[in-house]
Amino acid sequence: MPPLMRRIFWFLNKFFMVPMFRLGFAPFFGNPFTGYIMVMKVIGRKTGKARFTPVNYAIYKGDVYCVSGGRAASDWFRNLLANPEADLILPGGSVYARAEEAADPKLKLILVRQILKNAGFAGFFEGYNPFAIADDELARKIEDLPLLRFRPLGIGGGPSDAGGWAWVWLFGIAAILIVLLAR
Repeated sequence: MPPLMRRIFWFLNKFFMVPMFRLGFAPFFGNPFTGYIMVMKVIGRKTGKARFTPVNYAIYKGDVYCVSGGRAASDWFRNLLANPEADLILPGGSVYARAEEAADPKLKLILVRQILKNAGFAGFFEGYNPFAIADDELARKIEDLPLLRFRPLGIGGGPSDAGGWAWVWLFGIAAILIVLLAR
């Protein structure tokens, strides 16, 4: 991906996608064009602070999968290697899970293709069409692409739970209604 495009995605992710998911608006953002996105809450390996990262994902046999588009150099990937437990804010709810790298090549081929399809227009940024590329060519192109499996451990903290941001817009709407009714 070109550096300018990477910078645009960084900005949109940090200042739009993460806040929207933390506010509880995740269900409004998944579709075939823009992709299906989850936000991971991982712990920084150096700082110990919570870090939020949006990624495309696929659900398969009860586990959640994603890829590290920045390969092994991604900070969030290295953070998960250091502390593999994470909250996943999915459009349908939050899950607390443990991450591990999925190594089975057949499973990797199936799931990376599905994740790239689920990514909408962003799935084409790898330089090929995930709907049409042959399996052997895709396998070569994703050799260094880490596939992560998240095995659910329980319920995660979502936007409406303690520490979430859904209260902000709910409080705002309530305040506006009180002002309007008081008139």
